Amino acid sequence: MNDKRKNLGGSFNDFLKEEGIFEECTETAIKRVLAWQIEQEMKRNKLSKSEMARKMNTSRSSLDRLLDPVNESVTLHTLRKAAHAVGRTLKLELA
Repeated sequence: MNDKRKNLGGSFNDFLKEEGIFEECTETAIKRVLAWQIEQEMKRNKLSKSEMARKMNTSRSSLDRLLDPVNESVTLHTLRKAAHAVGRTLKLELA
C-alpha cells in the first residue's frame, strides 16, 4: 500500500494515537472546553472576572490562568471552586 494512503479511511483518533499525541490533544481539548464552559456560566450569571475571582477566593491572575484555554496547569481544586462560584458542580469520570 502506498504510504501516503496509509491512514485513508482511518479515524482521526487513530491518527493521533499513531503519532503519539492522542493523550496530549485530549488534555488540551478538555481544558479548552472547561475554560469555555466557565466563561459561558460567568456570562450567564453576569459575573465580571473580578467578581468571579472574589467568589472563588482567589486572585484575578489565577482566574486568568483558569480561563486561558492553553494553560493546562489548573488544579481540580480550582476547577471545583470555579464551578461552585457559578452555581455548578464539577463532574469527573474515568472512561
